[in-house]
Amino acid sequence: MTDERDSTEERAATTSLGTLLSEVSQDLSTLFRQELELAKAELKQSATNAAKGTGMMGGAGYAALMALLFLSFAGMFTLGFLLRSNAWGALIIFAIWAIIGLILFLVGRSSFKAVRGAPQTVETVKEIPDTIKRSAKP
Repeated sequence: MTDERDSTEERAATTSLGTLLSEVSQDLSTLFRQELELAKAELKQSATNAAKGTGMMGGAGYAALMALLFLSFAGMFTLGFLLRSNAWGALIIFAIWAIIGLILFLVGRSSFKAVRGAPQTVETVKEIPDTIKRSAKP
């Protein structure tokens, strides 16, 4: 370790400051490039995993929709058997789904009305120019 330090000190004493700064700059540039490449590779892998997960979730959603559809058919035919008319069974299942859809629509619409964006952030960003102007005054 001391041999390494001695050679480093000796090199620093014999090399110009411009050369040393150039080498440090070059090393930093290489380091930043390598870090950028690592970040790109990690983000590409994360994006690939996210895309696969999204596809699988979409497939799961479709499967759940099909299960709900066939459950609705089963309910419709069961009600049709009990009421002796498949038409009434279909109308009852339709009415149930229409009510569920209406409730979901109303809740979703009220959630959208509650969206305000970022009002506090907008206010603080508007204050930045005034703060800079006050700080710049002598």
